[in-house]
Amino acid sequence: MGQFFEFIGNHYILVVVFVALLFAFFINEGNQGGPKISTTSLVTLVNRDSALVIDVRETKDFNLGHIAGALNIPYASVDARLGELVSYKDRPLVLVCKMGQHSGTVGKKLKSSGFQDIRRLSGGMSEWSASNLPIVKS
Repeated sequence: MGQFFEFIGNHYILVVVFVALLFAFFINEGNQGGPKISTTSLVTLVNRDSALVIDVRETKDFNLGHIAGALNIPYASVDARLGELVSYKDRPLVLVCKMGQHSGTVGKKLKSSGFQDIRRLSGGMSEWSASNLPIVKS
């Protein structure tokens, strides 16, 4: 551990550049799948802009509880079901997964397919539930 701190002391410019690049990488990767939004922003988007909520969790998880009006397209079948979303290209799309991990990958796929207004629910359904917002069970 002492050598680690000695390296940092001797090569502080390298360490600063590394940390800056690492930070920029995570910011860039996070934004490629669409910006993250809060639960209150999601409610506002749905009410004002008729945003479509796309839940990318597995169907069994979706049936246990989901956001009202959400469309379930499981993560594994997004490529096969992209055609279902063509009619929604002009609307904002909000991607929801369990904890916010898979929505970024799906967002990248949708952006590469021509969708422009893609956003991700920060924290996913875990955050939605923690905020005591309504859940519909199938």
